[in-house]
Amino acid sequence: MRQNEMFLLKLGEVVLKGQNRRSFEDRLVANTARRLKSCGSFQVYIRQSTIYAEPTTDTCDMEAAYAAARQVFGVVSVARAVPCEKTVESIVETAKDYLADAFASARSFKVESKRADKNYPMNSIQLSQAVGGELAEAFPQVTVDVHNPDLTVHVEIREKHAYVHAPAVPGAGGLPVGMGGHAVSLLSGGLDSPVSSWMMARRGVELEMVHFVSPPYTSQQAQDKVLELAHLLTAYCGRLRVHIVPFTEIQEEIRKNCPEEYFTLIMRRFMMRLAQAIAKRAGAKALITGESLGQVASQTMMALAVTDDVTEMPVLRPLIGMDKVEIIRMSREIGTYDTSILPYEDCCTVFTPRHPATRPKVEDIRAAEAKLDVEGLTARSLEGEEWIWVKP
Repeated sequence: MRQNEMFLLKLGEVVLKGQNRRSFEDRLVANTARRLKSCGSFQVYIRQSTIYAEPTTDTCDMEAAYAAARQVFGVVSVARAVPCEKTVESIVETAKDYLADAFASARSFKVESKRADKNYPMNSIQLSQAVGGELAEAFPQVTVDVHNPDLTVHVEIREKHAYVHAPAVPGAGGLPVGMGGHAVSLLSGGLDSPVSSWMMARRGVELEMVHFVSPPYTSQQAQDKVLELAHLLTAYCGRLRVHIVPFTEIQEEIRKNCPEEYFTLIMRRFMMRLAQAIAKRAGAKALITGESLGQVASQTMMALAVTDDVTEMPVLRPLIGMDKVEIIRMSREIGTYDTSILPYEDCCTVFTPRHPATRPKVEDIRAAEAKLDVEGLTARSLEGEEWIWVKP
């Protein structure tokens, strides 16, 4: 770690908030500090719409912290920077030292300056010209190119210090987790539900997960796969509670008593009932699913109306207008793809009908479901529920 190196985390849409902006900023600082804690001791604070994360010991893992900072929702960019005195001489010396390797591999450069401290005697253009001129003399093999440079040297003049850094890298964006409410997400072992969970967490939603298991039809490996998906999501969301709900009896009763073309729809209705019961108990205000319109028979518009028929809470479906290619791309980007494609079946694939109904009517599903002890099956399933904390 270079002495004095630290991170500048730039805020995104948080800066557009009005009177409650302070609460968003406080939550974002707390989330950032919590996320960096595993990487060492950092002082984390906010000034002028920028979060500063400064290591307080030489033992901090700066590479791990750099990666972690990029996964904090609410942060749009992260830069590794070095503070220095607010003089041209100090800025130039810091840039020569800190960016020496970058200058060695660049053929052209420019300087971009920003003045958060409006009392600074030079404006941004004047500062860029002064620093750029000095750096051009110090690195004569690198030409100045203000339009398409290989290297951009960033200089920021802030309250106490100037900061020198190379271009920032993109952050996770979105809103701080915890500012968008509390919801329960139905997490299967497939591609869709981890992506939908990530998307809602990115909007500031604090998540709990519900996963349904059907032993002996589903294996321990399938459950472990889901817990690993939850673990991968904690890099963005923080720790997650995963509710494991037994579903075997419900599925067997559906198979014995209901028309085959309705198997999946009635199963989904039970899942929504159970998830809603868990959400109410947890104080959550919405359910989240990974459904995409028309992707499978149970996700047609009429089929979705059938499953929503048993819920009182809002059902958030962030993937509703996305196709499979987009979902796969996102799963790769957030790091869940390789785990999602592991060949362990979950309960959604148990007793799949050969010819599922695609245009079901709510009254027909209600009539088919009337042959079941809905309240008893739901109650016994909830009695068997267990939960597991999954940590980053």
